[in-house]
Amino acid sequence: MNLKNRWWLGGLAVMAMLLLTLFAAPQSSQVSGSTYSRAPDGYAAWYAEVQRQKLPIQRWQRPVSDLWPDLENSPDLPPVQQVAQNPLKPLVTMLRIDGRGRTSDINRSWLERGNRLVLLGARPAVTNAPFESALESPVGVVKIATRRREQTSSALLNDQFGAVVWREPMGQGEIIYAATPHLAANAYQNAPGNFKFLTQLVAESDQPIYIDEFLHGYRDSQTTQKSTESLPQYLAKTPLLLIAVQALVLVLISIWGQRRIGRPQPLPEPNPNNSQAYINAMAEVLQKANCGDFVVQTLGKAEQIRLQQSLGLGSTLLEPQTVIDIWVEQGYPASELNWLKDLAADAKRRWPDRGLRQWLAQIQTSRHRLE
Repeated sequence: MNLKNRWWLGGLAVMAMLLLTLFAAPQSSQVSGSTYSRAPDGYAAWYAEVQRQKLPIQRWQRPVSDLWPDLENSPDLPPVQQVAQNPLKPLVTMLRIDGRGRTSDINRSWLERGNRLVLLGARPAVTNAPFESALESPVGVVKIATRRREQTSSALLNDQFGAVVWREPMGQGEIIYAATPHLAANAYQNAPGNFKFLTQLVAESDQPIYIDEFLHGYRDSQTTQKSTESLPQYLAKTPLLLIAVQALVLVLISIWGQRRIGRPQPLPEPNPNNSQAYINAMAEVLQKANCGDFVVQTLGKAEQIRLQQSLGLGSTLLEPQTVIDIWVEQGYPASELNWLKDLAADAKRRWPDRGLRQWLAQIQTSRHRLE
């Protein structure tokens, strides 16, 4: 196998591994929406404002399942029996800022006990609403940037296209959805209605307020110690299937690259172009004989006839200056026909290669003008 094929097979193998890694590797946690972030899509400014108001708010940097360990032990029991069997924990309001709008990891029984989830980043259907809107609320104008709306009768913030913020009761608790993850992001520091509206949502039940920062990749010291793993434990959680598939692809490519399917086939010989070969031979002879003036006169007269026909002057050779005058009358610059003046020269001249190329370039310019 030659070097070119080796490079080709190597590139194919690398591309296959990149694609497998892209689609099969686990996704990293998102940082957009974190109260630690001062970026436009962060929530540091809103968090600082809520702290100044002395509200019971704190960052939650552990898995959400730590909020209901008693419920995890008996997932098959109905909510009423779970409440009777396990001691009740204080009710809380969890604020989750997630552009993917995930609720699959939230225990429904935990919500039905009376806990609340405020989810910024739900993804209802896209409507014909304008992307940027200013909606009226009891605490002032709330600015949003989304076309998504939910059709519901439990709207907390809406317009004629549907609800931007709405609630869904869950037993004694509820989920409050917002169609945008940027409801009170740092970008809205000059829109006080946004900050006040979100504060009202999370504080209306007088429950302690937790902000899910574990979702954004932040861990407290206790969780970090629990997550410390030995090498065998790490390898046990490594996506071995992905590694195995990559190795199999490399082996198959290597085997395929060493085999030939059938007998080697000779390369087809190109059909000769007799006209082009004749032109190349004549050009070489004229160049060696220094017949630049012959080339200029021959090609120049043919190009002048073509130019005259384009200008409606017939196919009989006219004086070059006559053609130039007509050219100028058409509104084109006379300098583009300087090549015609060389045809009017009586004395022969020597044409170096560079001068001949410039002369041909002038012809190309005038030809493109009339195309």
